[in-house]
Amino acid sequence: MIRYNVRGENIEVTAAIRSYVEKKVGKIEKYFNDVPEASAHVNLKTYSDKTAKVEVTIPLPYIVLRAEETSPDLYGSIDLVSDKLERQMRKYKTKVNRNSRNRVEAVDPLGGTEFEHADAEDVEEETPIVRTKRLSLKPMNSEEAVLQMDMLGHNFFIFEDADTNGTSIVYRRKDGKYGLIETE
Repeated sequence: MIRYNVRGENIEVTAAIRSYVEKKVGKIEKYFNDVPEASAHVNLKTYSDKTAKVEVTIPLPYIVLRAEETSPDLYGSIDLVSDKLERQMRKYKTKVNRNSRNRVEAVDPLGGTEFEHADAEDVEEETPIVRTKRLSLKPMNSEEAVLQMDMLGHNFFIFEDADTNGTSIVYRRKDGKYGLIETE
C-alpha cells in the first residue's frame, strides 16, 4: 500500500487537493500484483507568477519513481506528473518483461510472478547505447573539476577526489549553480 506524504509550499493542502493527488498518483498501483509498502513524497509549490509545480518521489524496492512538472494550474501539474509516473512504470514493466521472456517463469521484482503486459502502442523502444567513452580519472578537488567542466563546455564532469580518493561528479544545476555527487 502506498502512503502519501503531501506537503505544500505557499499553498494550503486541502482535503480536495490531497484526495486528487492520491487518486491520480494511485493509478500506478494497477501495475502491481501486490502493492508494496511505499511512501509517496508529494511536494506542491505555487509561485508568484501563477504557476504550480508538483514533485513526486516514490522509492520502491528495485526502482525509484520520480517526476516533476510545472504548469499554470495545480491540478494540471498533478495530471502531468501522474502521466509521467505511469509512463515510467510501463517502461520499467516492459523492460522486465522483455528481459524475462527467455526464462521459464517471469518473476517481477515488484511483486508476484505474472504482471500486466503493456499494449503494443505503449511499448517504448529500448534506447540503444550509441557511443562509449573511456576515461582515466585525474585526482583533483571539486573546484578544479568545475573549472575543467566549464572549459570543456559540459554539464557534468567525473573526477577522482584528491581528498577522499573516491569517484565524484560535479554538475551544473538548472538554476546555474553547481552540484557535487560523491560515491561511497
